[in-house]
Amino acid sequence: MSECNQNEFAFAPFFSRQVSARFSERQLSTEGGALLLRETDRKIGLLSRVSKCFSDHRDPVWIVHQLSELLGQRIYGLALGYEDLNDHEELRRDPLLAVLAGKRKLTEPLAGKSTLNRLELTPAGSPLNDRYHKITYSTEALDALLVDIFLEAHKNAPRQIVLDLDVTDTPLYGKQEDRFFHAYYNEYCYLPLYVFCGDHLLCARQRSSNQDASAGSREEVERIVKQIRRRWPNVSIILRADSGFCREELMAWCEKNQVDYVFGFARNQRLERKIVRAMEKAKKEHQRMGKAARVFCEFSYRTRQSWSRSRRVVAKAEYLDKGPNPRFLVTSLPAESWEAAALYEKTYCARGKMENRIKEQLSLFADRMSTESLRANQLRLYFSSLAYVLIHALRRLAFAGTEWAQAQVHTIRLRLLKIAAEVRVTARRVWVSYSNAYPWKHMFAVAWTTLRC
Repeated sequence: MSECNQNEFAFAPFFSRQVSARFSERQLSTEGGALLLRETDRKIGLLSRVSKCFSDHRDPVWIVHQLSELLGQRIYGLALGYEDLNDHEELRRDPLLAVLAGKRKLTEPLAGKSTLNRLELTPAGSPLNDRYHKITYSTEALDALLVDIFLEAHKNAPRQIVLDLDVTDTPLYGKQEDRFFHAYYNEYCYLPLYVFCGDHLLCARQRSSNQDASAGSREEVERIVKQIRRRWPNVSIILRADSGFCREELMAWCEKNQVDYVFGFARNQRLERKIVRAMEKAKKEHQRMGKAARVFCEFSYRTRQSWSRSRRVVAKAEYLDKGPNPRFLVTSLPAESWEAAALYEKTYCARGKMENRIKEQLSLFADRMSTESLRANQLRLYFSSLAYVLIHALRRLAFAGTEWAQAQVHTIRLRLLKIAAEVRVTARRVWVSYSNAYPWKHMFAVAWTTLRC
């Protein structure tokens, strides 16, 4: 393709004014607000610790792009909305991204798509004999880092925490390793497992979809709880999840290890027979009031084969315009301090907030799983998770008590990070100039002031 040498472009006039445009010779960037992400990283030390989770077996003589630069480039790129490695063919020349990634010589370009791709495709085991793939990562170290950052976010040990477990589907369109068709989602997909505590991401595990939703959850919970209790030995822990996690293995482990749980419980005919009276009462209340009515009750229940013991079941006997709508929970929480209605409406239903957290992962392209191996796709999931951790830390540290304290990732990206800026690099300083018309200058100043404290 021939180069365009034209610099000025005339457009249709605006009333009596001529409209002209031109390409400026000044360096401009659309990522002006990302400097706040860099300050956030300096607060929590994320990228320096992420680098320690990787092993670089490249010959130092031939290294052009340092490991920390590659990781910073990838994670900041996702945080700023660049989902594909192809985007980095142009981004590599962005001076602000070079500052974020820690490139010492700002006149040199960052890594291109091929170098970043080799970072993701390193196979398991020692890569020493591989010509290109010589950087590998430790799953255990990255898993531990996510929990460590959660623990460090609290000055004092909380009295009680709730761990939310959930899965989602990641559609697959190629021939990826461990690709299977899932009948519920009606597509080929992965089935990643997420564990959150409030807004904090503690686990993001990539999994094949030819298994139960709860597969591997006991091992993940055991690992997380062990790490939490090393720091907070007296904290009370509650697991919360839907009926997909109501499994004997997980409940028995919780009961043995002083971890409480509240899980959804799939209804069946035996359960529905136990709430006949409550459902009749709800039906009469619906007929009298003309709106949805619910009655709560509870009882001890044991399955015929799968459960090893009787457990407390809380039932919501609800009657709607369309008819009965019963729901059930199974829990280890005692009735004396956890009344049935409050347990369902305030404790269990609050797990719906986790769905918003998972949607935020999709805003950071956690569904871009186009590499061939499951290990490489797990690394991509880690990158998206770390980008979330970085933006959440910005939200948590810079905007506590403000109107943006609960802002979604895409809102923060659009309003705060994607700011047009002029960049001028001199021998002693990197000058970044923003437009005086930027509408959220006050929030930018609040974030800067807080992060610099």
